[in-house]
Amino acid sequence: MTLLVNLFSHAPSRRLAFFAVLAALLMAFDLSSVGQYLTTLLNLDVAPDTASVLAAFAISAVITADVVFVSKLPMKVQVPIYWAQLLALFLGFFYSFDLSFPFIIERLPILLYKGLFYTLLVSFASIICASLLAFVGALARLSNSGPAYAASTFYVSFFRGTPLLLQVYLIYLGLPQLGITLDAIPSGILALSLSYGAYMTEIFRAGIQAVPRQQSEAAAALGLQPWQIMWKVVLPQAIRIIIPPTGNNFISMLKDSSLVSAMGIMELMYLARTLGRSEFKHFEMLISAALIYWAVSFVFEMIQAQLEKRYSAPQKVG
Repeated sequence: MTLLVNLFSHAPSRRLAFFAVLAALLMAFDLSSVGQYLTTLLNLDVAPDTASVLAAFAISAVITADVVFVSKLPMKVQVPIYWAQLLALFLGFFYSFDLSFPFIIERLPILLYKGLFYTLLVSFASIICASLLAFVGALARLSNSGPAYAASTFYVSFFRGTPLLLQVYLIYLGLPQLGITLDAIPSGILALSLSYGAYMTEIFRAGIQAVPRQQSEAAAALGLQPWQIMWKVVLPQAIRIIIPPTGNNFISMLKDSSLVSAMGIMELMYLARTLGRSEFKHFEMLISAALIYWAVSFVFEMIQAQLEKRYSAPQKVG
């Protein structure tokens, strides 16, 4: 952003350079259809290659003018404008697929009420279990117990070092070989919990270690028990470091929950593929699922931002 401000707040030669570089990049794409539309609109008779070059220059001029104009506005105004423009381009890209919107509208309630419900159910249950596993794993990694340290490091190494899809199959198909049979939803929750718990173990460990040891020693000198020190002294300060990456992990888990469709769970991606396959309208359902994932992720990004703001605020004394 600083580069753009410097680019468009000084000499016009920099704007011209931006225009030239952007036009050169656009020439690498086949813009003949856009060029043909422009030449028809301007009543010009040019070759297709020339029309493509003309389209590149026209698009570059529009983008350059847009950036020059918007960059003069306050920052809080620039962001929503650019978001709206990028969203319009994104939706235009989807619209170019010649989608069947009646088909989407008819199936959308199923995706929302059934697919999204199971996605959120599996994700919420998994992030709670993963957080508990991560807390226990972090304490084991920080302990002086050989068995606890070995078990936690082995757990973290294995589940961070193998693909989540493989872990799904090991749990859903492997556990029955040991006489342990779980339904699809508990198996999916277990797989996601174990996988993300391994990553979050390191997050919890880093957050706990970030609290100065002297504070724990001072609390112990005041007569607090170890669990009281952890609950009242360490965790309230460590949570500021733990929340941002944990929120990122939850948003990633929302998308990775699509892997549990291999178990037959009718979550969002499973239903999108099934409904699209029934009438060979795969793009309609996949794009719908993508937009739902994006919308839900955006909501949780806002929630995460509010949590970070709350816990990063200085604590009032008295």
